[in-house]
Amino acid sequence: MKRKNEKTEDVKRWFLREAERLWPLALGSVSLRRGRCMREHCSACASGEGHASWALSGRQGRQRFSVYVPQAVAPEVQQAVEQGRQLQELMREAGQRYLASLKRARGLGREFGRKAGKR
Repeated sequence: MKRKNEKTEDVKRWFLREAERLWPLALGSVSLRRGRCMREHCSACASGEGHASWALSGRQGRQRFSVYVPQAVAPEVQQAVEQGRQLQELMREAGQRYLASLKRARGLGREFGRKAGKR
């Protein structure tokens, strides 16, 4: 489909189709952490190696969160985070395409991208 003649409904269909392909989605970051345990004579902690665990971290509103991620599902959660970032990029593109289609539909010309004060 040509983007130059897109209608708002075309943008909507394109966006929903592309967003569906990205599932599963997550926002935040996945990280491997190393920490100490509660046992007094733990050889891993005594050596400085510590215990590894995965966590999903991010923000929900103004609150920060960190959730334990079992090692067995860490790769899937990491993929969901990467796809969440792709969705954010898709939303940026959708916004530009939607605005362009609205302007075209209302006959507002080629003012898209012009800097203020230049005519």
